Amino acid sequence: MEINKSENRKNKLLFPSGFLWGVATSAYQVEGGNSNSDWWQWEKEGKADNESGIACDYWNRYESDHELLSELGCGAFRLGIEWARVEPEEGKFDQEAIEHYRAILQDLKKRNIKTQVTLWHWTSPSWFQEKYGLHKKDSAEVFVRYAEKITQELGDLIDMYITFNEPMVPLGQGFLAGSFPPGFMNPYKFICAVNNIAKAHRKTYERIHQIKPDAQVGITYLYNWYESEGFGILLNSINRLAQWYRIDLLGNKIRGFQDYIGIDYYRLGKIKFDWRNMKMDSRNQTYFGFTIEEDKNNVMKWISYPEGMYKVLKQASKKFKLPIYITENGTPTRAGIDDDDRIKYIKEHLASVQRAINEGVDVRGYNFWSLMDNLEWLYGYEPKFGLIEIDYKTLERKPRRSFYEYAKICKENAVDIE
Repeated sequence: MEINKSENRKNKLLFPSGFLWGVATSAYQVEGGNSNSDWWQWEKEGKADNESGIACDYWNRYESDHELLSELGCGAFRLGIEWARVEPEEGKFDQEAIEHYRAILQDLKKRNIKTQVTLWHWTSPSWFQEKYGLHKKDSAEVFVRYAEKITQELGDLIDMYITFNEPMVPLGQGFLAGSFPPGFMNPYKFICAVNNIAKAHRKTYERIHQIKPDAQVGITYLYNWYESEGFGILLNSINRLAQWYRIDLLGNKIRGFQDYIGIDYYRLGKIKFDWRNMKMDSRNQTYFGFTIEEDKNNVMKWISYPEGMYKVLKQASKKFKLPIYITENGTPTRAGIDDDDRIKYIKEHLASVQRAINEGVDVRGYNFWSLMDNLEWLYGYEPKFGLIEIDYKTLERKPRRSFYEYAKICKENAVDIE
């Protein structure tokens, strides 16, 4: 991609030539029927609001969903491989499932849509969780074997690899808070898991490049912006701690093993302290007295903060000095077809992206999360993230107003501004 500055012209924010517009999904959240996964078992134990079940049935409806992608006019689609589907038993790969993924990727290719493939988006095979788990030393080698198989079988159809998605989120939830699989509250196992994911990423990076020397391999970080009030001189320390936990704890272990940086940005984390609330309740954003302020009007209580997008892009550019792809950015609503709040969110955040580009940040692309409504983990199906509404009784797809607004952005490589 030719790197140049974007522009302002006649009430439009123009983006650089070749800027890659896309949308993102994850395998477990949209495919349906992933019964060999640890999350499937977690749901069966009643530990989430909804069972995923058939989800959006993307596994069977991918061609018609790709028709909507073509209508959207985006140049990239981020999707996942469900490890539990392609390796339902340890060491036994399901060739039929692999060939189905090949058909999915081929259908995208014939539409001239670049593929960004996530190898691990928070879910693992049940056998892996039971025998290994990310906290055990052999887990890295087992993951690398899976990644190698996918690269050998499907690498000719993959444009970008994402090894792990936002790994610090499920590690914190699964090994400190106990609210994700495997359900531990054990700091020692947490540190072991962080180290094993770092090892797995480094080895996977090397193995993919041995098979495909020109491959683009990276990882995504949840890069929300954190601020604090009422702490005086502790303000900067608290923010640095949040940054260290979300980014540096893992990122410092994989320096030199990333071809780009993937940034998932959603919201402001505004930290406050209440000594009366010393419990650990990650679902309600309470961490031993530290809590995150809430927007009561948001279905997941998230505070939208477009300025934070600019700040994290500047920060990540300075820290990593690598090309940046915004691999996820979106907002949950309860909206139906008319979702003006989502349109406003998109435009305001893209204005911050363009500002960063104009100041020299090498942002190569942007993915909106998500193409369609999907399962939002512990929160079930209530939060609506999609450009496309899903009727979960009929699985009918209905593009929202935001779909058509984002289609215009993709096709014009520009954002209308007031």
